[in-house]
Amino acid sequence: MKAVILAAGKGKRLHPITSTLPKPMIPIGGTPLLEYSVLSLKEIGITEVLMIVGYQDQIIKDYFGDSAEKFNVNISYISQTEHLGTAHAVGFAKDFVGEDSFLLMYGDLLADPTIYSNVVKSFEENQVDGVISLFEVSNPEEYGIISLNPEGYVEDITEKPSNELDLGNLANAGIFVFSSRIFEAIENTKLSLRKEFEFTDSMRILINDLKGKIKGYVIKELYWSDIGLPWHLLDANVYVLDRISSDIKGEVEKNVVIKGNVIIGENSVVRSGSYIIGPCYIGENSLIGPNAFIRPHSSIGNDCHIGMSEVKNSLIFSNSAVPHFNYIGDSIICENVNLGAGTKISNLRFDNENIKMTINDKLIDSGRRKLGAIIGPNSQTGINTSIMCGKKIGQGSIIGAHTIVNEDVPDNTLYYQYKKEIIKKRRNC
Repeated sequence: MKAVILAAGKGKRLHPITSTLPKPMIPIGGTPLLEYSVLSLKEIGITEVLMIVGYQDQIIKDYFGDSAEKFNVNISYISQTEHLGTAHAVGFAKDFVGEDSFLLMYGDLLADPTIYSNVVKSFEENQVDGVISLFEVSNPEEYGIISLNPEGYVEDITEKPSNELDLGNLANAGIFVFSSRIFEAIENTKLSLRKEFEFTDSMRILINDLKGKIKGYVIKELYWSDIGLPWHLLDANVYVLDRISSDIKGEVEKNVVIKGNVIIGENSVVRSGSYIIGPCYIGENSLIGPNAFIRPHSSIGNDCHIGMSEVKNSLIFSNSAVPHFNYIGDSIICENVNLGAGTKISNLRFDNENIKMTINDKLIDSGRRKLGAIIGPNSQTGINTSIMCGKKIGQGSIIGAHTIVNEDVPDNTLYYQYKKEIIKKRRNC
């Protein structure tokens, strides 16, 4: 069986994390999200993979290549230059698939490999035209809801139904297996009101017009995440790091304490007086300490510097510096970020209520009591900057010294406090 991975999207809800990086290439525990999917497919015996790419596609191609040597998986690519919907993207795979059945998945997933094998097994055992993976949601009005008949076959698909309709709570989890008949349904799919070719319409055509059957597979007690929102990355990071084993290849000086499972990459140095509590990941060529405190579930990329500072439950991408008296908690620091001495990030409200974050101009409840900040790539802060919980700093922005950041800062902005006023200026980058 072959696999098709949809990896063309921009990941707007993850901005500024995705401002310079395609969503499937976000590193978690030192490994791009998409690599976990490729390895999971290989684990269940799939070694022929087509990636439908688009936004920042060269980054994906450069990393994976044809992967015959690195992963022992053959990978090919098709670029979706016009983003006309999921059905449009899947349609590119027709020649690659031929007359065979194939596994289809979204490229922004992190899932237990057992889910992939269970979906394939369900397809083979039920002799159907498709299997769709499903997960239970508490707010069905925000999802496309799949209605199953008593035998477990898809009966209808309803986008964001009102609660009064009582159509259940099973939403699309983004892992499928289809026969080649799905391409006939795609060819008969019309543009939607959103001016896109919707894959949900293609599935309806397969069921209603072509009299095909799609079986539902409900994910239970297995890890799955679609990494749709920034804090999902923190959850995924916990899942990944909880499964690592210690592997220390770098240099650890005397008077360093390491507890739990910790990975330290080649040519990294942990200076004297540092204290690391696993599970943690530290990449290659990074400098930790002296006197750094790295707490559980921290992932630190390559070529980073963590000085006399504290990092807790956070993602720090490559080429970033947290050098002097900084606190980073429950946060995501993108690549090429430099924090001035004394920069602190708040991760808890005084009233202990859940922290909210603005996503696409809408304030979203993260469901988390502790959530810090998102700092976009190529940004920097001055000394003694304070960043309030749930705030985002856009790519290429500079925060002036002694400034309190209590709102989101746009991309490429000079943001500083002058007397009692906050000044925001567009940077000429």
